[in-house]
Amino acid sequence: MSDPVATRTVPRSPRARAGAWLFARVAGSQGPANRARIHGAQGPRWFGPERPIRRVHGDAAMFVGGVRALLLQSLHPLAMAAVAAHSGYRGDPWGRLQRTSTFLAVTTYGTDADASSAVERVRHVHATVRGTAPDGREYRADDPHLLGWVHVAEVESFLSCHQRYGARPLDRSGCDAYVADTARIAEALGVAGPPRNTAELRQRLAAYRRELRATPQARETARFLLRQPPLPPVARPAYAALAAGAVRGLPPWARRELGLPEPSGFGALIGPLAAGAAVSGIRWAMAPDTPDH
Repeated sequence: MSDPVATRTVPRSPRARAGAWLFARVAGSQGPANRARIHGAQGPRWFGPERPIRRVHGDAAMFVGGVRALLLQSLHPLAMAAVAAHSGYRGDPWGRLQRTSTFLAVTTYGTDADASSAVERVRHVHATVRGTAPDGREYRADDPHLLGWVHVAEVESFLSCHQRYGARPLDRSGCDAYVADTARIAEALGVAGPPRNTAELRQRLAAYRRELRATPQARETARFLLRQPPLPPVARPAYAALAAGAVRGLPPWARRELGLPEPSGFGALIGPLAAGAAVSGIRWAMAPDTPDH
């Protein structure tokens, strides 16, 4: 009998080779084992197969949403200071991505026990992250208010990019249900009263607006994400298209804060089209391969 793991590690088609390369970068060396545990373990889940969080987090539009979320999150000076001092995003960007993607996968698709364990590990790390921002203010990663900003920026980014680039956008009730799903994870992480529908999400984002501005650290992060991605040359055009979609999806005030050019003319049209094509390419590459005949 053939070993299914071994079969996956020796792809036979261009699509499977591309998908394996992407999966290895996003999930890391433990990706196959984590995937088998997350999807194969028996037991109750936080979210059933019908829940919209599974549709959103399983779609290739997350590649755009992830970049947009990082850019938007960087605009809170205290959140940015914590990331710059403690996350290692420049020295180990792939490791940070892999840890984040694994956490999302476990809490979205894993068993109750695995999801709870993942949350406890993150809470333990957050409890150790504290310091002083360049403006002299102290920060703690487990501060519920700061956690709330990271949460709403992430959820709004994932949802807005899914609605624009996802294979199956949600209807209005589905969007509300997605926000409600993510609130369960947020509360487990220590967010106080996370939004539970899109109206509350918009209100919460607006409430943070007066606290947001681009620090030199935030603009350096934007340059790193948009101009210096740690990718081989062959992958950079596709990433550039995803990043263009992420920038195009930011609120105009956020682009201005980060010093990013306003899309105009032909560029305003071609950016979303290129991002959509890149997302479609990722979706194609990550689709299950079919056996050769």
